[in-house]
Amino acid sequence: MKMIIAVVQDQDSQKLSQALIQANFRATKLASTGGFLRAGNTTFLIGVEDDDVDRVLDIIRDSCQSREQMIAPVAPLGGAATNYVPYPVEVQVGGATVFVLHVERFVHF
Repeated sequence: MKMIIAVVQDQDSQKLSQALIQANFRATKLASTGGFLRAGNTTFLIGVEDDDVDRVLDIIRDSCQSREQMIAPVAPLGGAATNYVPYPVEVQVGGATVFVLHVERFVHF
């Protein structure tokens, strides 16, 4: 058995959730916040059998597309501001960060 941990942008959360339900996979959703953009994310915890890992990864890949977005950088707090860029910059957002972990034991009460 495997535990898939997928961190996705909130904008992709609903699409991924619906795709997992449609494919009969259960997931637990947790609200999370990214450290770089300080934007909302959703972390999915998905327990699957080893044979289903690639299928779930395909669903995640299809549901969570990366895209370009303009952001206004946050001013540094108490640090040197020599590298601070005061105007919006374009960054790549979206997609998914995925971890696949071996589950030694699963118990449901």
